[in-house]
Amino acid sequence: MTAKSESDKTDDESVSIPVPRMLRAARDQLADLAGLRPEGVAGFERTPDGWTVEIEVEEIPRVPETMSVMALYVVTLDSAGDLTGYRRARRYERGRTDS
Repeated sequence: MTAKSESDKTDDESVSIPVPRMLRAARDQLADLAGLRPEGVAGFERTPDGWTVEIEVEEIPRVPETMSVMALYVVTLDSAGDLTGYRRARRYERGRTDS
């Protein structure tokens, strides 16, 4: 039996990042590029090209904190965990809920 070389492996076999590491990579790279402070991950999904991660960030801090402006960013990562793009999906005040 011979081992597969890197060129013989499929995309799913060549790079397998643990989910917690991928989520940290998404948060860290968004913070570095956009200068935003991630508050948490709202969701994530495996895609054919890598990952899509929804990250909540504080865009404008205010006092009281419940009036801070929050945003939900959609971040895309390739299968190696490198950021390939991001966009703001929505903005809202921290103390508001969806209608």
